[in-house]
Formats: sequence, C-alpha cells, structure tokens
Amino acid sequence: MSVKIVIDSTADLTPEIKARVSVVPLTVHFGDEEYIDGVTITHKQFYEKLIECDTLPSTSQATPAAFAEAFDKIVANGDSAVVLTVSSKLSGTYQSAMIAASDYEDIYVVDSDSVAIGTGILAELALELVDRGMNAKELASTLDLEKKNVCIIAMLDTLEYLKRGGRISKAVAFAGGLLNIKPVISVEDGEIVIRGKARGSKQGNNLLVEEIAKAGGVDFERPVLLGYTGLSDLLLQKYMEDSKALWADSKKALRITPVGSVIGTHAGPGAIAAAFFKA
Repeated sequence: MSVKIVIDSTADLTPEIKARVSVVPLTVHFGDEEYIDGVTITHKQFYEKLIECDTLPSTSQATPAAFAEAFDKIVANGDSAVVLTVSSKLSGTYQSAMIAASDYEDIYVVDSDSVAIGTGILAELALELVDRGMNAKELASTLDLEKKNVCIIAMLDTLEYLKRGGRISKAVAFAGGLLNIKPVISVEDGEIVIRGKARGSKQGNNLLVEEIAKAGGVDFERPVLLGYTGLSDLLLQKYMEDSKALWADSKKALRITPVGSVIGTHAGPGAIAAAFFKA
C-alpha cells in the first residue's frame, strides 16, 4: 500500500511534480461560460479571457463528488491518501474534501492555510516525506505543523483587478494607477493581506526582498517555487535578476511556474510571487 497525494486545482506545481499527484478541479465561470479549471481551460486561455473581459470571473469550489471520484480510484488500488486543499478561508473546497473523506478510511484532509505556489511547495514536501516512508496518518499530522512555516509573498502589477473584485475603491485604484503603486501581499493564517505598497517595480522588488527577510529568510533545503500571473514571465525574470543575492545560497536552479485562476482573478496579470519555507 502506498500513500497518494491529492490536491485541488488551485495549487500550482511544476510539471514533474504535478505528474505525481491527483488533481481535483474547481470550476471557473466567465459570465455564462463554465470551464473546468486546468481541464477545459488552460492557464494561457484563462489569462487571455481575464484580460479581454470587463467583469471578473468567479470560481466554484470542488465538489464532494469530485473528491469521492479521486478517492475511489485510490482505494481501489489499496492505497491511502493525504489531501491538501486551498485555505478554507478562501474557498469551501476544504469542506467538500472533508465531507467526501468521511466515507473512507486512510484518507486524511489537510487545510494548507495557503494557495497557489504556497500549497504547491507543501505538496512537494509531502511527496518527499512519502518517499522517505512516512505513512498517511503521520504525514497529515506533519503537514499540519509544517504549513505554519510556509511563506508566500507576491507583488501585484496593477490595482485594477482588486478594484473589479470590490477589494478596494475606484478612487484608491485610480490614485494607485497615477502613482504607479505596486502592492505587496502575503497569505497569513489562510487569508490574503496587503503587506506594503511601493512606487514602481524597483521599489516593489526591494519591498519583496525586505518581506522575505522579515519572514526569517529561505530554507533552501526544502522546496522553493517562484510564480507569475499572466502570459509572460518577464517581470519575474527581472525580479530574479534584481534579487540575485537573496537566492545565492540555493544549491539548485530556481524553478518557476504560472499561477492559476484563484490568485490570478484578484491579482491580475503581471504579478510575481515567491513561496518558500522559513529558514
């Protein structure tokens, strides 16, 4: 019997890691159009539609039935599983997984208290622990502790999408656009919070570096992942160049991945993010 890792589609992973997990999709709505996240709409198609549409898309949580379908396949093979979901404060997906898991033995659900690449690096750590022989029950308990050490920090390129989502007023967004304000956000206790605001990308990059230092620095012995929203990673590449000193202790090449629909909806294109474990 082996331990399988199940995630929902809000978690962002590199392709080689994603190939080792089971993914339960959320649903993305653009007006009357409905798409299965990561199945009938790709990241590229999502951002093309996001840029074209005047109204924000919405997402529907993964259903208990969708989780049960994944669990049935795992149990049929005689395996156990640990499920990692997006923060329960951002989506009802965790509750759906709990409802589904109640009908199975050796299926454990962990609220990641994170999202996107933050959940992604926790899933990657889970795979490493499975490779070392940890069973499902031990793994779930360990991840519940380790999630407290996960940091995800991001810089937005525009306030426009926060305005569309009603997170800030039109006046604040307009003033921010005139001043070229770049908000820096993080996920704390499962919720998205604004950590600071900078004028221009250079100050924003500096603020990102400062916030990472405040978090205690990066543990390069554990998974580290950088992400970007939109159709291009040019802003992320510039950040990586400007902050080379921050990543100098990494023994591996930095890995990057597109960030999906949940963060992308509110951050908009052009955001960059870093996820890591505290040193």
